[in-house]
Amino acid sequence: MSEMQQASASAEARAAVREMMTAFEAFKGANDARLGEIEKKAAADTLLEAKVARIDQAVAGAQARLDRVISEGRRPTVEGPSTASRSPSPFHREEKAAFDGYLRAGLGLETKAGLNTGSSSGGYVVPYETERAIERRLMAVSPMREISAVRTTAAGVYKKPVSTAGVVAGWVAETAARPETDPATLSLIEFPAADLYASPAATQSLLDDAMLDLDEWLAAEVEDAFAAQETTAFVTGDGVNKPKGFLAYTTVADAGATWGQIGYVASGAAGAFASTNPADKLLDLIYAPKAQYRPNGRFVMNRKTVSTIRKFKDADGNYIWSPPARAGETASLLGYPVTEIETMPDVAANSLSIAFGDFQRGYLIVDRAGVRVLRDPYSAKPYVLFYTTKRVGGGVQNFDAIKVMKFAAS
Repeated sequence: MSEMQQASASAEARAAVREMMTAFEAFKGANDARLGEIEKKAAADTLLEAKVARIDQAVAGAQARLDRVISEGRRPTVEGPSTASRSPSPFHREEKAAFDGYLRAGLGLETKAGLNTGSSSGGYVVPYETERAIERRLMAVSPMREISAVRTTAAGVYKKPVSTAGVVAGWVAETAARPETDPATLSLIEFPAADLYASPAATQSLLDDAMLDLDEWLAAEVEDAFAAQETTAFVTGDGVNKPKGFLAYTTVADAGATWGQIGYVASGAAGAFASTNPADKLLDLIYAPKAQYRPNGRFVMNRKTVSTIRKFKDADGNYIWSPPARAGETASLLGYPVTEIETMPDVAANSLSIAFGDFQRGYLIVDRAGVRVLRDPYSAKPYVLFYTTKRVGGGVQNFDAIKVMKFAAS
């Protein structure tokens, strides 16, 4: 992104922040009036309810524009050997030229170009620069990749030993005997990588355009498709030929949760927040994880749930949701950042619509190195398809770090 584009994006982000702050102040005034009506008459005027809903949509719209500007600003362009600040080596130039020739005209790739054939699904492994560009773009637009731990592996299954019960320690005198302590209890968790694919299409005229950087075009085309599928899987995926989402694990009341289960805090009412002091249950959710996971804790929910919570106040009459104060920051709830993920469930009976915890320590995303591309000029003539695959896995690596709210009485 050029300096002029960065300046324009920064100005647009500041404008979006100002718009959100203005809309939120208007929202607070209208909602205060609504709450006053409810207190006096046990119900608010329908016109006032509609006004609050309309202003709430304006706040959500400003948040969406701010998210878009920030996301676009984080998206990298492909910096291949031809545009890198360093002088490209003959090897990199040859690799780039070979891959461009394959994408544009289906020319065969030679082994000396450093681009070997893919596995049983066919195709060729893309150059390193293109693979990294796809990964960086996914990091910029995927909310789960932004908040979770990400590992790259050369194996099809990533295995990680974890301690489910720490090593026992104790105090002794200087010359006292040192009794043997119990060892840590270890569990081996596995994260198999599954195939994720997309088939962007192009016309031959587009491919013949010498000004088009095909690496950047391919990365941009698969970005949104991969991000949407990944995010759904990381939240609700069943683990069959896809990552296992953190909501797909067995959930039990937090007091009785054991390793391998996600603990939940009940909202206090079936399919809703408690009718009185609803924010209290959110505080209970914050204190459900152990103390070491709270400093980096964050809320995860969708926009509809945020819209409901935006109306809540604490015991002192202060709104518990706050908009970001400046570009690059995120909205906060009770002092903790909020990540909006649209694949989180809407509030309904027994839904798990809110999560809280340290996702960096709680959820692991595994990328298997290597993105493959198969050029297909036959299946959708006159278009050329590029069957692009990458292998991704994921799952909970620390069940103590993530807790959820179940919308139920208990």
